[in-house]
Amino acid sequence: METLINYFETIPSKHRSLILVGGLTLFWLIESGLPLFKFKYNKWRHALPNLFFTLTTVIINFAFAFLLLGAADWVKANDFGVINWLPEMPLWLYAFLGVLLLDFFGAYLAHYVEHKVKPLWMVHLVHHTDHNVDTTTANRHHPIESVIRFIFTLLGVLIVGTPIALVFLYQSLSLVFTQFTHANIKMPKGLDKVLSYFIVSPDMHKIHHHYRLPYTDSNYGNIFSIWDRLFGTYMYMDREKLVYGVDVFPDEKKNGHIGELLKQPFQKYEKPTLSADFEE
Repeated sequence: METLINYFETIPSKHRSLILVGGLTLFWLIESGLPLFKFKYNKWRHALPNLFFTLTTVIINFAFAFLLLGAADWVKANDFGVINWLPEMPLWLYAFLGVLLLDFFGAYLAHYVEHKVKPLWMVHLVHHTDHNVDTTTANRHHPIESVIRFIFTLLGVLIVGTPIALVFLYQSLSLVFTQFTHANIKMPKGLDKVLSYFIVSPDMHKIHHHYRLPYTDSNYGNIFSIWDRLFGTYMYMDREKLVYGVDVFPDEKKNGHIGELLKQPFQKYEKPTLSADFEE
């Protein structure tokens, strides 16, 4: 564990880039061979806007990285934050709790708030208006959302008290998990169900991409499924019934155009429709 922590404390930028590109390539190949849905689309054309937003996310995170580094160094120097106030524990447990709690603040909480605050939902909408969810959808986030997510992660670092090694470990795991859970992969249902008790599985997350409420407002987790189960936001539905997108923004052509997606947060708010199974 100490070797792992030392590695992530000084992980080269090219290694972090390799995790991004390598993960994307791996899941792209797997979903091409074992697809959950046989989409009738041009895979490269569909990927273009998603890769554009992946690039903007990388640029924004790189531009603000000095804030993250400064916060992580400060909490370490001042022994500040939840995991530093707990009794002394083994390094593996310290690392696990740090990543677990960062997953709450940087992913679950940020995601939950984006769904509950209307202006933030309109920003997050860009992620949900993909009609063909695959591994490239993972980082399809409007630049404004990338800033919002960064702020929540920065808040998490300060509250949790994670040193930079755990921050980079969390970010690397988060990246791979989001590529995995969005990938158009057909896993055995039993295996997916078992995994969903511990981590966010592909089927579990894809329910969140169903085009109607209340499924859209469920399964917010990124790495660990405990947060959805703990706070009552976990839902299940048969994956064969999934319909991707947002029903009140049905124009697939516009939802695949970079220019239109950049303008999407500034459109008039429209609340997704309640699924027929939940209508009174």
